[in-house]
Amino acid sequence: MYELPRQLAAVADARPKPQIQTGTALGAVMAMCLARLGSLNALAESRGHGFWGHWLEGAGLPSDRSIGRVMAGLDCRAVRQSLRCFYHRRQRNKSLPGFYLGERALILDGHESSASFRRSCPACLRRKLKTKAGERTQYYHRLVAATLLCGQSRLLLDCELQRPEEDEVACATRLLERVLADYPRAFGLILADGLYARADFFQLALRHGKHVIAVLKDERRDLLQDALGIFRSQPPSLSFKRDRTECQCWDLENFTSWPQLGCAARVVRSLEQTAVSRQSDGAAEVRQSEWVWATTLPQTQLPTEGVVRFGHGRWTIENEGGFNELVNQWHADHVYRHQANAILAFWLMTKLAFNLFHAFIELNLKPALRAAHSPNYWAKLITAEFYQSAPENRAPP
Repeated sequence: MYELPRQLAAVADARPKPQIQTGTALGAVMAMCLARLGSLNALAESRGHGFWGHWLEGAGLPSDRSIGRVMAGLDCRAVRQSLRCFYHRRQRNKSLPGFYLGERALILDGHESSASFRRSCPACLRRKLKTKAGERTQYYHRLVAATLLCGQSRLLLDCELQRPEEDEVACATRLLERVLADYPRAFGLILADGLYARADFFQLALRHGKHVIAVLKDERRDLLQDALGIFRSQPPSLSFKRDRTECQCWDLENFTSWPQLGCAARVVRSLEQTAVSRQSDGAAEVRQSEWVWATTLPQTQLPTEGVVRFGHGRWTIENEGGFNELVNQWHADHVYRHQANAILAFWLMTKLAFNLFHAFIELNLKPALRAAHSPNYWAKLITAEFYQSAPENRAPP
């Protein structure tokens, strides 16, 4: 369906005279991701499995060092092209519905993928931390990911490593410019947290015909102070229930308290009460929270409930189809090779495997099977089938 072998065979790397084909190494990485092995050492232990002769079309499994060298010099643009082809095929198959009222949104968020006091590379970010041994320099990597929010699906589109001496928003701006060029019609709305509530970021989106919904939480902002002052003197304009949460909402347009934006802003506030049971004793309690969002979307294009639902939809990158699953189940934070291009390449390959796996779950399995088993169940079956081809599991001749 997605012609993955052909696409991986077309990827190149920086080696001048490679003895191992790049596509062979990428095929091994894809199998490592789908089987969720978690390290190149675990992959190397599978050498001799009958699986590789079929999967790599007769080629042997490269060593872990060889795979690391390939990923360090890999052309990440070609892997991004595979992610684009995946999106376009799903779009042609009409399997990417809207999240709310037919609209899809792009989620941008940062993630710290690794940190160490000892291991470092030229692309590492640095910070000073106070420890029991005194002040120490910590080296870490941070990336910004772009995820498409569409229906119940979460499609991973791209990511970008943050460079030394730049902040997260600068990295996200570089990523957004590429995503806008690669996926110009995939979404009409960008979702971000309070860090991205900056005029230059909003203006970039507006120049490309996109709108932004960002959390507004800096109490020093005139826009937030003016909006809350008005909201507290007015009754809520809308009340509705979102799952187990009761929402009372205020929604006002034409705020001019953010002159750097260059246009009027809209502010939406939601006071929410959620009934939960305490884990300690099972007693019922009600948790309250307050959310405020700033957006350039007029009320005629998206009603109040839509802003609230999209605003909360941003958090799915942390849980469903996002960093939580990628890190805890797909081992995305593992540093397979401590080199900037290799780190980015492994992240992009993990995203491609993630998209392929969830497309199989959503589009290939019958609804009854999807309801009976969690995605983790099918992931374990894939891992079991991978190990089934081990020599010790083969039937004697």
